[in-house]
Amino acid sequence: MTRPPLLVIAGATASGKSALAMALAERMPVELISADSAQVYRGMDIGTAKPSAAERQRVPHHLLDICDPADPYSAARFAVDARAAIDEVRAQGHLPVLVGGTLLYLRALLRGLSHLPSSSPALRQTLMAEHDRIGPTAMHARLATLDPVSAERLHPNDWQRVQRALEIVMLTDRPASEAYRDPLQVPDLGPLCRVAVVVEDRQALHQRIEARFHQMMADGLLVEVEALFRRGDLHDALPSVRSVGYRQLWAAMAGSVSLATAVEQGIAATRQLAKRQLTWLRNEPGWLPVQGDLARQLDVVTHTLKQAGRCPD
Repeated sequence: MTRPPLLVIAGATASGKSALAMALAERMPVELISADSAQVYRGMDIGTAKPSAAERQRVPHHLLDICDPADPYSAARFAVDARAAIDEVRAQGHLPVLVGGTLLYLRALLRGLSHLPSSSPALRQTLMAEHDRIGPTAMHARLATLDPVSAERLHPNDWQRVQRALEIVMLTDRPASEAYRDPLQVPDLGPLCRVAVVVEDRQALHQRIEARFHQMMADGLLVEVEALFRRGDLHDALPSVRSVGYRQLWAAMAGSVSLATAVEQGIAATRQLAKRQLTWLRNEPGWLPVQGDLARQLDVVTHTLKQAGRCPD
């Protein structure tokens, strides 16, 4: 029996990816798999635009609320979890629909992963303690001596990636920049269809991003961030806290900036994220652009899925 295709819906943040996926669920039996690096965390609901309880009841969702914000989640872990979810959905005879805009996650699943070692909790804790003691600049300088190519590519404040590069060289005795050039482990995902939600009017997207951020604030985003801040076991070097919107409001909670400035920075960071997402999709081959209103997008996707009984690989 031919496996149901994997439909991947990508696009800029606030472009309407989730709305398209939910509308598709009204036409055919689908299950949604999140490809969002912040929606995996419990207690991070408003700022991640996580599907509501009612939406999850209407349509099965996967890879939401699967780890604590103190537990760093990685692209490698996502690739494993997403593949398991895809197989699970197909086993039900349903269409797996991967929805999200975390480019690193999409790349890890669709292109494959390098032969890199799994993270070491003990080593990561040691590196974090040293980071807290001597600071990010000194840790970046250490990386420059061990792996100058990676250090040149990474900003000293990008601790998550600096830490990972240090971890790789310490576990393998090879620079991360060299290890990443190894052949990729490309997964067999079966029939595959990739669509990109296109927003032609960039100014309209910016306005939508700003309006959505203010709505999140009205819905209690600051209260959500405050609850995370007051836990006491989280810090601003964690991937969860570094998520767009959370990082800026976290700085306000810490007293580094005013709340008004944090909101402005959160909106600006979200717009920058959208720009990176659009640039990546524009430069990636194999994506079918869908645009126009929701009804038109839905018709294009439905036609593509039904054509010849499956999507092109």
